[in-house]
Amino acid sequence: MKKITKAVFPVAGMGTRFLPATKASPKEMLPIVDKPLIQYAVEEAIAAGITEMVFITGRNKRAIEDHFDKNYELEAILAERGKHRLLEEVRNLIPDNIHCIFVRQPDALGLGHAVLCALPVVGNEPFAVLLADDLIDSEKPTILQMIEVYEQHRCSVLGVQDVPREDTGHYGVVKTDSQAVDGCQPVAGIVEKPKPGEAPSTLAVVGRYILTPRIFHHLKQVQSGSGGEIQLTDGIAALLAEEKILAYQFHGTRYDCGSKLGFLQATLAYALRHPEVSHELRNIAQHDLNSGKLWVP
Repeated sequence: MKKITKAVFPVAGMGTRFLPATKASPKEMLPIVDKPLIQYAVEEAIAAGITEMVFITGRNKRAIEDHFDKNYELEAILAERGKHRLLEEVRNLIPDNIHCIFVRQPDALGLGHAVLCALPVVGNEPFAVLLADDLIDSEKPTILQMIEVYEQHRCSVLGVQDVPREDTGHYGVVKTDSQAVDGCQPVAGIVEKPKPGEAPSTLAVVGRYILTPRIFHHLKQVQSGSGGEIQLTDGIAALLAEEKILAYQFHGTRYDCGSKLGFLQATLAYALRHPEVSHELRNIAQHDLNSGKLWVP
């Protein structure tokens, strides 16, 4: 059984829900306190033992590549000014054994196409996919939980979360025919963005995947849908016809940072435990509460 050493990060999206902030800056570089979303995702993969980070990029995404590259001018300025703690943080953004690979997605043809763009790098190996929009706060990294499931069952694993039925139209939703065992259920079907009344369940796929390399064969065959996009969900549905796939309800708190509200919730949650700002932020919240204001952490 091949070990999972590669993680794919589809980061070519336009980020239109955060315009004008994302007009010239990638949405994945939006900060949660002092760290961009994409760094949280990469750190999750590193903590799971993954050593090769494959970024599927597009136009106006150069900032992501620059973020994970060395910045000698910045390092020299920090050293000159004696800002040694910041210097160490910048220098040690990722360990030396981690390799970053950037692949350009020439056209915005959907998540399935973005994953397919990783084929020349991933090859015939199982791999992880992480969507930086989904920030998951967990004691054990979510993708590590899923790798452990993969190592036990040797099949593709979809990270799922129970969502309100009225929200199923925002997700790929799985159908299962059995009760969960250790958080896992065999997938019997998967539907992209079903209407609430037509959804086979309320288990939604939320931005974490372990996929076998056979997915590439099916993504090549998938017919483009609305807007000419190739849906990853369609590729998974085709893969399901020949391989077992598990839905895994992970342990952790997920923040949908692709939405303004989810982004703000994540910022508040992470700020309330950040060593530099948590104390003062709590004091501000308590002062507002005592003053009769409605903002309460």
